[in-house]
Amino acid sequence: MRVLSGIQPSGTLHLGNYFAAMKQHIELQEDNECFYFIANYHTVTTIQDADRLRQLTQNVALGYLAMGLDPQKVNLFRQSDVPEVTELAWILACVTGKGLMDRATSYKDKIAKGLPPSMGLYCYPLLMAADILIYRSDVVPVGKDQVQHIEMTQDMAGYFNNTFREVLVRPEPRLNEAPVVPGVDGQKMSKSYGNTIDLFMAPKSAKKRIMSIKTDSTPVAEPKSPETCNVFALLKLMATPDEVAEWEQRYRAGGHGYGEVKQRLVEHYERIFGARREALADWTARPDDVEDILRTSGRRARAVAQEVMEDVRDACGIMVAK
Repeated sequence: MRVLSGIQPSGTLHLGNYFAAMKQHIELQEDNECFYFIANYHTVTTIQDADRLRQLTQNVALGYLAMGLDPQKVNLFRQSDVPEVTELAWILACVTGKGLMDRATSYKDKIAKGLPPSMGLYCYPLLMAADILIYRSDVVPVGKDQVQHIEMTQDMAGYFNNTFREVLVRPEPRLNEAPVVPGVDGQKMSKSYGNTIDLFMAPKSAKKRIMSIKTDSTPVAEPKSPETCNVFALLKLMATPDEVAEWEQRYRAGGHGYGEVKQRLVEHYERIFGARREALADWTARPDDVEDILRTSGRRARAVAQEVMEDVRDACGIMVAK
């Protein structure tokens, strides 16, 4: 099965990125043909500093490799290494009605957050659909909030196939069970909120950040609610089911403070991510090897994209010099 996903290089990788996407991506590499691209074209809608975008793109590659992505099993590449994707986005735009674009909730959400309404932001679903369709992807792992993007991609594939001929493969969403990961302030963990716990933090910095997680003022002796506790929500992501059940009983019984749970979360963070700091340092010291991985994967991905674009052009009547 061919799996496709994109990762935006929009900031430092954090626990929300890992548990909502990275973890599933790495697990899927064992039994599938995976195409994971670093979505630098998409990121230009929000980051318009060349040096920063280059560095963030590199950081995503380093983070995935450090967390265990196997470049022998996975195609990890830059979106911009496959320029055909922008060509397909234009052709999709020619068969897609404005009404579909107007219904994109992601555009409305981003405008509500104060992002300037550029045409790049408005046309974001076209490029996302091209990202998926150009590799004839079977499955796209997404959260529930992203299902509309896949539905729009399915619609666009249908518009093209009905207008010309059957060329593009209809992709299907793969709903993951990724939870909403709370930040230190209790809101969804997000770079835009400044509430993240980053991956690969130094031990002292990680502990300080975790100990700052917002909790209520329930006294130590009183029972506490695991359902509403941000620390418990993060602990559930890192601890074994047996330990989670034990902590849940302790919450309901009372007699412990939030500091104890935070300290246990610090230990789990160090167990999972502390061991990856050395891997990150190793990959960081080998920039030529990282670049070789991106370029090699990019060439493989582009070979697939070029085959698809030949079929697309032929169906449309577009001719190019060879």
